[in-house]
This record gives sequence, structure tokens and C-alpha cells, in this order.
Amino acid sequence: MKATYRAMQITGPGRLELVERPVRQPDTGQALIAVEACGICGADGSDIENADPTLQPPRVPGHEVVGRIVALGHNVPSIWRVGQRVGIGRKGGHCLECPQCRAGRFHLCPNQPIVGSNCDGGYAEMMIARATGLVSIPHELSSAEAAPILCAGIATFNALKKSGAEAGDTVAVFGIGGLGHMAVQYARKMGFRVIAIGRGQDIAADALALGAHRYIDTEHANAAKALTEIGGAKAILSTVTQAAPVAALMPGLAPEGRLVLLGVGKDPLPVMMGPLIGGERGVIGSITGSPHENERTLDFSVLTDIRPRIETMPFERAAEAYQRMRSGDVKFRMVLTMGDKFNAHQ
Repeated sequence: MKATYRAMQITGPGRLELVERPVRQPDTGQALIAVEACGICGADGSDIENADPTLQPPRVPGHEVVGRIVALGHNVPSIWRVGQRVGIGRKGGHCLECPQCRAGRFHLCPNQPIVGSNCDGGYAEMMIARATGLVSIPHELSSAEAAPILCAGIATFNALKKSGAEAGDTVAVFGIGGLGHMAVQYARKMGFRVIAIGRGQDIAADALALGAHRYIDTEHANAAKALTEIGGAKAILSTVTQAAPVAALMPGLAPEGRLVLLGVGKDPLPVMMGPLIGGERGVIGSITGSPHENERTLDFSVLTDIRPRIETMPFERAAEAYQRMRSGDVKFRMVLTMGDKFNAHQ
């Protein structure tokens, strides 16, 4: 194993710098991972733009990480072994002690690191991860394919499961980007009538190719009215961060329907109480999932032949790849890849 590895650290708001760092051995309950691929997520924007400038060493972003274990600390469960391909998502490993963990709600554990935010992530050749956050990667998926599923995949897969919709119901997906393009695929394979909703015609053909039965362009149609005309949506999954267009969709919910929020915005969501009460409609939030749920998402993706639509760029061009993601110039997910000759464990 080499003594150092390369990493992209945040040197200022929106700025990434390639540096060399010493390889650190994993502590108790941790694994050292040689990174093979790391997806670039919209949430990386908050980490990179709002990083603490006084933090030393500066933070390494990235939370859609796939690689191989190269070293294990003490007291790591025997299911993990050196050479095994694993992943780590946004939630970096539950504590097993808090009330949420004791109730089995591991993804809601408040004592786990947020990868790329308050612990170093995967824009690097190596990273340290808690063993409780590790996810086993199926051999049918390449590392670059698996990486976005660890965040965009599980977020939408779990949201659909929580939506209350059943096979044959109408499900609308609002926002056909990195998250939405996964939601459309999962919804179609789960047996829903899938309505994709976006702004503009440039994404219409892609939405239909991904599995949507219909595409509604909000620039030319009232999406809530269109949903109402077909009986309303049992669930609307929103990946959009602006509150006003999300609120405008709510009249399109069927009685007992649910609006499931995935996009995080700054403005409060205005909600008319009458339609919620009169139709027993609901608004819920949904966030990623546990490592077990992540593995179920990966397995479902393999079984149903669902893959994220990705573009890849070499790790060394992380700054360029990040800016492309921020500009929206990606269909639909950007993934950083590590060339074999650069792997720090070799």
C-alpha cells in the first residue's frame, strides 16, 4: 500500500484542489476503501459552496462512493473482508445506541456522519468509512453504475415505497433530473401509471424513453388540472426545490394521495388545509435509507435492469465535472472514475 493518496479538497466556496494526503489506517469499526467511482450529487453543491473555510485539513466531498476494502479496523463484522467491493452513501453509518437505532430506524440515526459534509467523502482515491454504513455491491453492476444508486436510487426507490401507491395507481414524478430519472424507471417497474412532469420539451423524449406513460410540460399545460382529468395522482414525488411550483401541483392529488418531498428548498411550502382534510391527502418527506434498504435498491435495479444514465469523467477533472453538474449540463448523473494505475492501494 502506498503511503499517500490523492484527494480533491474544498479550498474555498466552489473551489476544489488536488492534493496528496497520507493514508490513515482505519480505527475500530472502520474500513479503509480504495475508491473506484464516486457520483456527483446535487447535494454536493451545499457541501462545496458552504464548506467551513477554517477546517483543517479541508473537507473532501462526495457521498456516492464505490470501491474495495483494503484494510479493516478492529471489531468490524465478519461479513466485510479485504478485497470486497462496497459502497457508502450520504448517511455514513449508524451508531447502534440511539433510540432510532434501537427501534431499527437506522437511516434516522442522528449520531452518524454525513459523508462529504462532516466527514471526508469519495472525491479521493481513498476514504475511511464506518462499517455500519457499508453496502455490498452486486457483481452485475459496474462501480460507475452503482454509485448514483447509493443516493439518487435509494432516495427515489424508498420514496415510492412510502407513497402508499399500489400497482395500477397513477404516480407523478415532478422534475426529471438526477433523482427524477431514477424515479420514473422505478415507478414503471413497480407497476404504476407514470406521469413525468417537467418544464420544457427538451426532456420529453427522455422521460418517455425512461418509462413514463405521459409527459406534461408545465410551460404549456396546467399539470395539476391534467392530473385531475385522469382521476388524480395517488402519489406525486417532487424532486424540485422551489416551493411555489410544488404547491401548484397539490390539487392534482387524488383523495388519500400523498405528496412526497425529496427536493430540499429554502422557502416554506404553502399548503391549503381544506383539500388535505377534505380528501385525507398528505404531505411527507423521505430521505435515503439504511444500508439494508440500499442493498435492496441495488438488487431491484439488477432484477429489473434499471440503470442510472451516467456520464463519467476522470477523478482529476472533478472541478470541471462538478461545474457541469451545477450548470445542468449532464444527462442525468455525473460520475468520477479512478484509473487503475492511480489506485493508492496498488
